[in-house]
Amino acid sequence: MTDNYDAIPAVRRSLLWELKKSPAHFKWAAEGEGIDEETPALRLGTIIHMCVLEFDKYLDHYRVLPRCDRRTKEGKARHQEVLDKLEPGQEVITWDEHDQAIQMRAAIMDDPYASKFFSQFRPEQIYVWTDPETGEACKIKADLVVVIDGQDYIIDFKTTDSCQDGHFERSVKKYGYQLQAGMYCEGYFANTYRDPKFIFVAQEKKPPYACRVYECDPYFIQQGKEEFHRLLQIYHHCKENDTWPGYMPTELIGDDYG
Repeated sequence: MTDNYDAIPAVRRSLLWELKKSPAHFKWAAEGEGIDEETPALRLGTIIHMCVLEFDKYLDHYRVLPRCDRRTKEGKARHQEVLDKLEPGQEVITWDEHDQAIQMRAAIMDDPYASKFFSQFRPEQIYVWTDPETGEACKIKADLVVVIDGQDYIIDFKTTDSCQDGHFERSVKKYGYQLQAGMYCEGYFANTYRDPKFIFVAQEKKPPYACRVYECDPYFIQQGKEEFHRLLQIYHHCKENDTWPGYMPTELIGDDYG
Protein backbone atom coordinates (compact mmCIF):
# COMPACT_ATOMS: atom_id res chain seq x y z
CA MET A 1 0.00 0.00 0.00
CA THR A 2 1.23 3.50 -0.82
CA ASP A 3 2.12 5.87 2.01
CA ASN A 4 0.55 8.68 -0.01
CA TYR A 5 -2.91 8.78 1.53
CA ASP A 6 -4.29 11.17 -1.07
CA ALA A 7 -3.27 8.83 -3.91
CA ILE A 8 -5.32 5.88 -2.60
CA PRO A 9 -8.45 5.55 -4.79
CA ALA A 10 -11.07 5.37 -2.04
CA VAL A 11 -13.66 7.63 -0.43
CA ARG A 12 -12.68 9.55 2.70
CA ARG A 13 -14.64 11.07 5.55
CA SER A 14 -14.11 14.69 4.51
CA LEU A 15 -15.69 14.02 1.10
CA LEU A 16 -18.67 12.23 2.62
CA TRP A 17 -19.16 15.30 4.82
CA GLU A 18 -19.39 17.40 1.65
CA LEU A 19 -22.10 14.99 0.48
CA LYS A 20 -24.27 16.17 3.38
CA LYS A 21 -24.58 19.47 1.49
CA SER A 22 -25.25 17.86 -1.88
CA PRO A 23 -23.74 15.40 -4.39
CA ALA A 24 -22.63 18.41 -6.44
CA HIS A 25 -20.52 19.62 -3.49
CA PHE A 26 -19.01 16.13 -3.18
CA LYS A 27 -18.04 16.03 -6.86
CA TRP A 28 -16.57 19.52 -6.74
CA ALA A 29 -14.41 18.66 -3.73
CA ALA A 30 -13.44 15.23 -5.10
CA GLU A 31 -12.15 16.77 -8.30
CA GLY A 32 -10.00 19.17 -6.34
CA GLU A 33 -11.94 22.28 -7.29
CA GLY A 34 -13.32 22.71 -3.80
CA ILE A 35 -9.98 22.68 -1.99
CA ASP A 36 -9.44 25.86 -0.01
CA GLU A 37 -6.15 27.71 -0.26
CA GLU A 38 -3.90 27.36 2.74
CA THR A 39 -4.59 30.08 5.28
CA PRO A 40 -2.24 31.09 8.13
CA ALA A 41 -4.54 29.20 10.53
CA LEU A 42 -4.42 26.01 8.42
CA ARG A 43 -0.65 26.33 8.06
CA LEU A 44 -0.18 26.68 11.81
CA GLY A 45 -2.50 23.73 12.41
CA THR A 46 -0.37 21.55 10.15
CA ILE A 47 2.79 22.60 11.99
CA ILE A 48 1.28 21.89 15.42
CA HIS A 49 -0.16 18.58 14.26
CA MET A 50 3.23 17.29 13.11
CA CYS A 51 5.03 18.61 16.19
CA VAL A 52 2.63 16.87 18.58
CA LEU A 53 2.17 13.61 16.68
CA GLU A 54 5.41 13.12 14.74
CA PHE A 55 8.10 15.05 16.57
CA ASP A 56 11.07 13.39 14.83
CA LYS A 57 9.52 14.10 11.44
CA TYR A 58 8.82 17.66 12.56
CA LEU A 59 12.47 18.24 13.42
CA ASP A 60 13.54 16.94 10.01
CA HIS A 61 10.87 18.72 7.97
CA TYR A 62 10.97 22.26 9.36
CA ARG A 63 13.77 24.77 9.71
CA VAL A 64 13.18 27.64 12.10
CA LEU A 65 13.91 31.18 11.00
CA PRO A 66 15.79 33.16 13.65
CA ARG A 67 14.31 36.15 15.40
CA CYS A 68 16.22 38.96 13.77
CA ASP A 69 15.79 42.36 12.18
CA ARG A 70 15.97 41.68 8.46
CA ARG A 71 16.42 45.38 7.84
CA THR A 72 19.96 45.04 9.16
CA LYS A 73 22.89 43.44 7.36
CA GLU A 74 23.34 40.91 10.17
CA GLY A 75 19.65 40.03 10.22
CA LYS A 76 19.55 39.48 6.47
CA ALA A 77 22.60 37.23 6.71
CA ARG A 78 21.13 35.08 9.50
CA HIS A 79 17.87 34.72 7.61
CA GLN A 80 19.62 33.78 4.37
CA GLU A 81 21.82 31.25 6.18
CA VAL A 82 18.75 29.19 7.11
CA LEU A 83 17.41 29.36 3.54
CA ASP A 84 20.75 28.30 2.09
CA LYS A 85 20.83 25.17 4.26
CA LEU A 86 17.35 23.98 3.27
CA GLU A 87 17.24 20.46 1.87
CA PRO A 88 14.68 19.27 -0.71
CA GLY A 89 11.22 18.98 0.82
CA GLN A 90 12.03 21.06 3.89
CA GLU A 91 10.03 24.14 4.86
CA VAL A 92 10.82 27.19 6.93
CA ILE A 93 8.69 28.35 9.84
CA THR A 94 8.91 31.43 12.00
CA TRP A 95 10.25 31.37 15.52
CA ASP A 96 6.78 32.20 16.88
CA GLU A 97 5.19 29.28 15.00
CA HIS A 98 7.88 26.93 16.32
CA ASP A 99 7.58 28.25 19.86
CA GLN A 100 3.80 27.77 19.94
CA ALA A 101 4.05 24.24 18.52
CA ILE A 102 6.67 23.25 21.10
CA GLN A 103 4.66 24.73 23.98
CA MET A 104 1.52 22.93 22.85
CA ARG A 105 3.38 19.64 22.63
CA ALA A 106 4.77 20.17 26.14
CA ALA A 107 1.28 20.94 27.50
CA ILE A 108 -0.08 17.70 26.02
CA MET A 109 2.75 15.67 27.52
CA ASP A 110 2.25 17.29 30.93
CA ASP A 111 -1.49 16.67 31.05
CA PRO A 112 -2.29 13.70 33.34
CA TYR A 113 -5.21 12.52 31.19
CA ALA A 114 -4.00 13.15 27.64
CA SER A 115 -0.37 12.16 28.12
CA LYS A 116 -1.12 8.44 28.57
CA PHE A 117 -2.28 8.28 24.96
CA PHE A 118 0.88 9.99 23.69
CA SER A 119 3.49 7.95 25.53
CA GLN A 120 3.58 5.08 23.02
CA PHE A 121 1.56 5.05 19.85
CA ARG A 122 1.53 4.49 16.12
CA PRO A 123 0.91 7.83 14.36
CA GLU A 124 -0.80 8.46 11.03
CA GLN A 125 -2.11 4.93 10.51
CA ILE A 126 -3.84 4.32 7.16
CA TYR A 127 -6.60 1.74 6.78
CA VAL A 128 -8.39 0.82 3.55
CA TRP A 129 -11.36 -1.54 3.19
CA THR A 130 -14.25 -2.40 0.88
CA ASP A 131 -17.75 -1.75 2.13
CA PRO A 132 -19.64 -5.07 1.73
CA GLU A 133 -23.01 -3.42 0.97
CA THR A 134 -21.94 -1.07 -1.81
CA GLY A 135 -18.59 -2.50 -2.89
CA GLU A 136 -17.07 0.97 -2.51
CA ALA A 137 -13.47 1.38 -1.36
CA CYS A 138 -13.13 3.48 1.79
CA LYS A 139 -10.08 4.88 3.59
CA ILE A 140 -9.18 6.53 6.87
CA LYS A 141 -6.01 7.93 8.40
CA ALA A 142 -5.98 7.78 12.19
CA ASP A 143 -3.87 10.34 14.05
CA LEU A 144 -2.88 7.80 16.70
CA VAL A 145 -3.54 4.16 17.42
CA VAL A 146 -2.61 2.86 20.85
CA VAL A 147 -3.34 -0.27 22.87
CA ILE A 148 -3.63 0.17 26.64
CA ASP A 149 -4.33 -2.82 28.90
CA GLY A 150 -5.53 -4.81 25.92
CA GLN A 151 -7.96 -2.13 24.71
CA ASP A 152 -7.47 -0.54 21.28
CA TYR A 153 -7.89 3.23 21.06
CA ILE A 154 -8.12 5.53 18.07
CA ILE A 155 -7.02 9.01 19.09
CA ASP A 156 -7.89 12.10 17.07
CA PHE A 157 -6.05 15.30 17.95
CA LYS A 158 -7.95 18.55 17.46
CA THR A 159 -7.06 22.17 18.14
CA THR A 160 -9.89 24.38 19.32
CA ASP A 161 -10.65 27.84 20.64
CA SER A 162 -11.96 26.50 23.93
CA CYS A 163 -12.39 23.25 25.83
CA GLN A 164 -14.93 24.71 28.23
CA ASP A 165 -18.21 22.84 28.54
CA GLY A 166 -20.22 23.04 25.32
CA HIS A 167 -17.60 24.68 23.10
CA PHE A 168 -15.92 21.65 21.56
CA GLU A 169 -19.28 19.88 21.44
CA ARG A 170 -20.46 22.53 18.98
CA SER A 171 -17.44 21.81 16.78
CA VAL A 172 -18.35 18.11 16.86
CA LYS A 173 -21.68 18.92 15.22
CA LYS A 174 -20.37 21.62 12.89
CA TYR A 175 -17.50 19.63 11.41
CA GLY A 176 -18.93 16.12 11.35
CA TYR A 177 -16.80 14.55 14.06
CA GLN A 178 -19.52 12.00 14.87
CA LEU A 179 -19.32 10.73 11.29
CA GLN A 180 -15.56 10.55 11.69
CA ALA A 181 -15.76 8.47 14.87
CA GLY A 182 -18.22 6.02 13.34
CA MET A 183 -16.37 5.63 10.04
CA TYR A 184 -12.97 5.27 11.72
CA CYS A 185 -14.19 2.62 14.15
CA GLU A 186 -15.78 0.69 11.30
CA GLY A 187 -12.65 0.90 9.15
CA TYR A 188 -10.41 -0.14 12.01
CA PHE A 189 -12.57 -3.19 12.73
CA ALA A 190 -12.66 -4.13 9.04
CA ASN A 191 -8.85 -4.28 9.08
CA THR A 192 -8.13 -5.72 12.53
CA TYR A 193 -11.35 -7.42 13.71
CA ARG A 194 -10.93 -5.50 16.96
CA ASP A 195 -13.42 -2.97 18.34
CA PRO A 196 -11.64 0.24 19.28
CA LYS A 197 -12.66 3.05 21.56
CA PHE A 198 -12.56 6.50 19.96
CA ILE A 199 -11.02 9.43 21.80
CA PHE A 200 -10.83 13.10 20.87
CA VAL A 201 -7.98 15.01 22.49
CA ALA A 202 -8.82 18.69 22.05
CA GLN A 203 -6.32 21.42 22.86
CA GLU A 204 -6.78 25.15 23.10
CA LYS A 205 -4.71 27.29 20.74
CA LYS A 206 -3.88 29.95 23.31
CA PRO A 207 -1.82 29.76 26.53
CA PRO A 208 -1.84 27.83 28.76
CA TYR A 209 -2.75 25.45 25.88
CA ALA A 210 -5.05 23.42 28.11
CA CYS A 211 -6.42 20.20 26.69
CA ARG A 212 -9.36 17.92 27.35
CA VAL A 213 -10.03 14.24 26.62
CA TYR A 214 -13.42 13.29 25.18
CA GLU A 215 -14.31 9.58 25.04
CA CYS A 216 -17.08 8.78 22.56
CA ASP A 217 -19.79 6.55 24.01
CA PRO A 218 -21.10 3.55 22.00
CA TYR A 219 -24.34 5.32 21.04
CA PHE A 220 -22.39 8.29 19.63
CA ILE A 221 -20.23 5.93 17.56
CA GLN A 222 -23.23 3.89 16.37
CA GLN A 223 -24.94 7.05 15.17
CA GLY A 224 -21.77 7.94 13.29
CA LYS A 225 -21.69 4.51 11.65
CA GLU A 226 -25.31 4.84 10.55
CA GLU A 227 -24.60 8.24 9.02
CA PHE A 228 -21.52 6.82 7.28
CA HIS A 229 -23.58 4.07 5.65
CA ARG A 230 -26.37 6.46 4.66
CA LEU A 231 -23.95 8.82 2.93
CA LEU A 232 -22.03 5.97 1.34
CA GLN A 233 -25.27 4.65 -0.17
CA ILE A 234 -25.98 8.09 -1.65
CA TYR A 235 -22.45 8.28 -3.03
CA HIS A 236 -22.76 4.81 -4.55
CA HIS A 237 -26.06 5.70 -6.23
CA CYS A 238 -24.66 8.94 -7.66
CA LYS A 239 -21.53 7.20 -8.88
CA GLU A 240 -23.41 4.32 -10.52
CA ASN A 241 -25.79 6.71 -12.31
CA ASP A 242 -23.22 9.46 -12.92
CA THR A 243 -25.58 12.06 -11.57
CA TRP A 244 -24.50 14.68 -9.04
CA PRO A 245 -27.45 16.98 -8.24
CA GLY A 246 -27.31 20.06 -6.04
CA TYR A 247 -29.70 20.83 -3.21
CA MET A 248 -33.07 19.09 -3.18
CA PRO A 249 -36.20 21.22 -3.72
CA THR A 250 -37.84 22.47 -0.57
CA GLU A 251 -41.00 24.32 0.41
CA LEU A 252 -41.18 27.80 1.82
CA ILE A 253 -43.89 28.26 4.43
CA GLY A 254 -45.15 31.33 6.15
CA ASP A 255 -44.03 30.38 9.62
CA ASP A 256 -40.40 30.55 8.47
CA TYR A 257 -40.79 34.33 8.21
CA GLY A 258 -43.15 35.04 11.06
